[in-house]
Amino acid sequence: MRLFSRDKPKIKVETTKADGFSGWLKCTHCEEMIHTNELMQNLNCCPKCDYHYRLTANERIKSLADEGSFSPLFQEIEPVDILKFTDTEPYKDRLKKAAEKADGNEAVIVGSCQLSNHPLCLGVLDFNYMAGSMGSVVGERLTRLIEYALELKLPLLIVSASGGARMQESVLSLMQMAKTSAALAKLHEANLPFISLLTNPTAGGVTASFASLGDIIIAEPEALICFAGPRVVEQVTRHKLPPGAQKSEFLLEHGMIDGIVRRHDLKKRLALFLDYLTGNSRASFNSPKMESSKKISSTLQKLFLLTDGS
Repeated sequence: MRLFSRDKPKIKVETTKADGFSGWLKCTHCEEMIHTNELMQNLNCCPKCDYHYRLTANERIKSLADEGSFSPLFQEIEPVDILKFTDTEPYKDRLKKAAEKADGNEAVIVGSCQLSNHPLCLGVLDFNYMAGSMGSVVGERLTRLIEYALELKLPLLIVSASGGARMQESVLSLMQMAKTSAALAKLHEANLPFISLLTNPTAGGVTASFASLGDIIIAEPEALICFAGPRVVEQVTRHKLPPGAQKSEFLLEHGMIDGIVRRHDLKKRLALFLDYLTGNSRASFNSPKMESSKKISSTLQKLFLLTDGS
């Protein structure tokens, strides 16, 4: 029996027979032994320390959308190697390998759904596809989703998990920052709500564009949220970052995000936000008219206090 294989991000226990002891792993955060079945049943959170492991795009959609309500959009738009880019291997080969690892044919899945009976436009970045990097197709799908929300007057939720802009597409990737931001500006002018959910990790051009433009910006616990990673910052500045810097708790303390929500509470919390932002009478307080959406941030503390007590 081979006991341990040191494959990041966790240490798995492997056996050569189906004896009921296979499938164990060591949590990278608390180092306690947990079973993969237990992890899956707990929304991929460690049952011992509540460390939030990454979800695939389909797992994230399943955890948020009402059963059977998600309808994908714009899946026909697929990436191409327009620059004929090659680093250690051709970009077109990277795209093929990425599609085999991920839930779709790009680093984002977009569509419409119901969240606790609220109609919603939903975009989910998939870190398994080239680290969730934003290329031209990611930007185009998100922009079309925003325009779709604008056309149907629906709220928008984007779940970010990304290493940033996709280097293999050079300036075409960087252009997506401006394109998605411009589309969100139109959504804001129409007083339609946009909720941005930041998960581990959210970095680079994604953080510097649409991920930071939500009317409400929330994050999962201990998520890495940054532009440049901690090692890069330390190499450039030659200074050690403070403990916990660039984690969601640090950003909340310094006013960069509006709140931190555990994965188990996420759907309920989002439903309350949608109640408030759309003026639904089910909200347990007086909701403002949509034309005063610019003042949403002043009521966030009340929203979080309400849900923390539930």
